[in-house]
Amino acid sequence: MNIKPQSEPNRSLGLDALRGVAIVGMILSGIIPWNTLPAWMYHIQTPPPSRAFDANVPGISWVDLVFPYFLFALGAAIPLALSRRLKKGTPLPRILFSIAERGFLLAFFGLFVVHIRPWSMMPDPDAAALLFGILGFALMFMIYTRMPETMPKIIQTLIRVIGYAGAIFFMMKLGNPKGETFTFRNRDIIIILLMVSAVVGSLAWLLTRENILMRLGFLGILMALRLSPHDAGWLKIVSEWNSSQAWLSWAFQIGFMQYLFIVIPGTIAGDMLVQWMSKKGRQPSEAPAWDAPHLSAIAAVMILLHLILLAGLYLRWDFGNMLLSAIILLLGWQMMKNPATEMERLMQTLYKWGAYWLILGLFFEPYEGGIKKDWATMSYFFVTSGMAIFLLIFFIITIDIFKWNKRLMGLLIDNGQNPMIAYVAMSNVIWPLLALTHLNKPIEAITKTPWLGAMRGAFYTFLMMLFVSFFTRRKIFWRS
Repeated sequence: MNIKPQSEPNRSLGLDALRGVAIVGMILSGIIPWNTLPAWMYHIQTPPPSRAFDANVPGISWVDLVFPYFLFALGAAIPLALSRRLKKGTPLPRILFSIAERGFLLAFFGLFVVHIRPWSMMPDPDAAALLFGILGFALMFMIYTRMPETMPKIIQTLIRVIGYAGAIFFMMKLGNPKGETFTFRNRDIIIILLMVSAVVGSLAWLLTRENILMRLGFLGILMALRLSPHDAGWLKIVSEWNSSQAWLSWAFQIGFMQYLFIVIPGTIAGDMLVQWMSKKGRQPSEAPAWDAPHLSAIAAVMILLHLILLAGLYLRWDFGNMLLSAIILLLGWQMMKNPATEMERLMQTLYKWGAYWLILGLFFEPYEGGIKKDWATMSYFFVTSGMAIFLLIFFIITIDIFKWNKRLMGLLIDNGQNPMIAYVAMSNVIWPLLALTHLNKPIEAITKTPWLGAMRGAFYTFLMMLFVSFFTRRKIFWRS
């Protein structure tokens, strides 16, 4: 059986799905029952029932994968976006300005979003707080929506000015449970980390876009920045000064740079996607070497690696986990032999890099007391980078080749293409509407047990996915 990939021009739907998994998983993990499910349903370092943070507990769960997967997708998107601008002949100063603009948009988003969540205004939001949350979403819509090119510039500017003015007035006037009106100390740390990763990752790619060895060398500098501030010396002095400056540390700290250990591997994968897209459709059609059963087996191995790694790292199989992972990696290596098409060569190259990052992470695993998300260990960065590549290969097979993107994967792709709406839709639209209409009460009444509560969280997340998909399918996107 011949398989011919038919992906959208200049877009990797597999990468969109990976980003979709990350953002959907992020939302779901935040609304499942707080303390009644098994430990592997939460961050491993905050185990039930108390959910008290314990940095000494090693291991990772599926919840610990969503943030690095989003970081990896962010990194992979950098070459796709910037190489397109370079190809169009966009001047370098304009590209640098766009990177700075993106940083500002994300920083403002991280500041605004944490002030307009209903429970940020009061512990038990009343109807007014719920309506203010929806209003906050409307203001973000004015600020972040990509306006149609046919709309006059003066109208676009006016809409954004009104949005920013409303957002600033909103933050200055609304109270919060601590009795404060506005403070820079309140910001969404996840968005701030994404902002630093996007800006520094973009600059790193621009400087090393034609020299991958230099980019790998940048990881060595990151290693020094991560390890040296703990010991006496100039880096420790700089790091302590950075942390003491409130005007700077709220948006940037040297410690934030460690997440580039995931973003940089993502940019390398993004380079491969760019090369594949540049060749797609420009060469004579080649007969695939891997038929549908072969590709299905590869996809199954990508998922099997996830299951083995999650179980082995959670249950602390130690060397057994390393050995079993090596066996599965060798099986995948055999399956990836003799590629004949550009798509097959892309997957083979991605697999090699995924295997490298995973093995590197597993060799780091005993260091720092075992793999942990918090505080993040070296093993965590590289293991999750490898796993992200394996999941990307799975989506390339199922979406870009098997064309599951219409029904089975469509919602994931839609949410992955509109992650900023997805990030706030639950807290500022879905949940407030359920509470205002009192529909949440009968739903909660019939889902009181732990696993029914998890199903309730999945249902709410599904509503959020439908909401985001509504905008995506009408080509309404937020800038990110």
